[in-house]
Amino acid sequence: MAPERIRFWAGNAVLVAALLVMFNMGSLSERYGMGAVVLWMALVAVGFYLILSGKEPPGSMPE
Repeated sequence: MAPERIRFWAGNAVLVAALLVMFNMGSLSERYGMGAVVLWMALVAVGFYLILSGKEPPGSMPE
């Protein structure tokens, strides 16, 4: 499997974890306070980075 595909699927897995954190944000914020929001933002940032890191720059398309 190509490294780009691995990063893509790893990014999707991290975004699923961020979605689960979002669904449980009420109980997590009661327990961890702002740490729960920081955790969610970090998961989303890492997920988007992994998904977008495998893409080619826009100017690299052959004509």
